[in-house]
Amino acid sequence: VQLQASGGGLVQAGGSLRLSCAASGGTLRGYAVGWFRQAPGKEREFVAGYSRTGGYTYYADSVKGRFTISRDNAKNTVYLQMNSLEPEDTAVYYCAASNSIIQSRYRDYDGYRYWGQGTLVTVSS
Repeated sequence: VQLQASGGGLVQAGGSLRLSCAASGGTLRGYAVGWFRQAPGKEREFVAGYSRTGGYTYYADSVKGRFTISRDNAKNTVYLQMNSLEPEDTAVYYCAASNSIIQSRYRDYDGYRYWGQGTLVTVSS
């Protein structure tokens, strides 16, 4: 499966963006999907995840209450709605997917097999 992330851009602090992760070459049904981000000079970190089954969602503490991950199986797309953005949210955001990852590894970037190319989010103060 190929992933295409989009929706990044420049936004002022307090603003909102919605990122999309569209899949092609296969369905996302049965896949866990995660959003990760990497800021300059920092390691890639987990942001949000959607379980393979059951519709469970997971969030990093830093984004809980501000970001929402959702999926539209009909469109084969996963979204990340980001509200109340802060300058600290500035990073390249990546989506990733796996149909074999176990729940305990949803926050681990090396547990995902397929990756999108990244989309840049810049939040100005």
